Amino acid sequence: MIWHSSPVVKFIPSPEKAGISTALVVLAALCWGLAGGIGAVLIADGWDPFVVALYRGAIGLLFVLLWLGLRWRNSGLANRRLWFWSAVAGIGVAGNFSFYFLSIAEGSVAVAATLMYCAPVFVYLVSFALRLESASPLKWAAIFMVMVGIVLLTRVYDIGTSAVTPIGIGAGLLAGLSYALFIFGFKYAAPHGSPQAILAVAFAVFVCILVWLGDPQQTFSVLSTPAWPLFAVLGVLGAGLSFIFYIVGLNHTAPAVASVVAMVEPVTASLFGVVVLHEGLGGLQIVGMGLILVTVTALSVYSSGRRASAGGA
Repeated sequence: MIWHSSPVVKFIPSPEKAGISTALVVLAALCWGLAGGIGAVLIADGWDPFVVALYRGAIGLLFVLLWLGLRWRNSGLANRRLWFWSAVAGIGVAGNFSFYFLSIAEGSVAVAATLMYCAPVFVYLVSFALRLESASPLKWAAIFMVMVGIVLLTRVYDIGTSAVTPIGIGAGLLAGLSYALFIFGFKYAAPHGSPQAILAVAFAVFVCILVWLGDPQQTFSVLSTPAWPLFAVLGVLGAGLSFIFYIVGLNHTAPAVASVVAMVEPVTASLFGVVVLHEGLGGLQIVGMGLILVTVTALSVYSSGRRASAGGA
């Protein structure tokens, strides 16, 4: 759940801090990748995907509120536009977490994480539709390559032998689409307040939505179950520390570097699924995964390079 064009902070070149900042972004991507694997373990144990998503976001909210308390000045919470666009971002992150875990439940961690990684493609499509960005043959070619990768990864051409259900495929793509909504919400909220305030409102909206979608009995039983430490780790890694690492790290990390670093998340999640959960991938599925990861990363690097050139001009 990481994309270089997220307008959390403005990139400021700083050779002295670049190494530490990049390491923080890598750590954030690693945490998100592990969160997918931990969520898969909980779902395999019978926990409702929506309950798993709820606790991931709720624990993240606690961390963000603490961070906001430490940086209360100039938060922008008095601005109505911040509240509106932050709420949009909250709807996006609620959909992202929920559909991601639903996709895992209906398929595998590797497929769900890779499909979610297609989020930049959805951002481009929405930008084309809203005329926020011009289309080009290169961008359309990249989108086509990603679609080919999705077909190979999910094996939609041979559903009878695929371990991924149509619901799993749809949920994975909706997770990416929801993350695109989060990106747009954050982008339009950013000029009106601090990242801490935006995240606080977004996660509060997230909790208000997810608390009604999960199994009520499971929601309350988490606090007394032996599995609660795993829920805690999921929340701390998947939404608590990871977002803080990402926002702080992006201050001095070049967008092109962040684009490459983004591959850490789906790769980590996929390795977790293969090594820990013993999930298997066929040869064509691996080709499809590679096609998606390489194409989306190249498209993101190209986009960041074009923005940097335009800014430099």
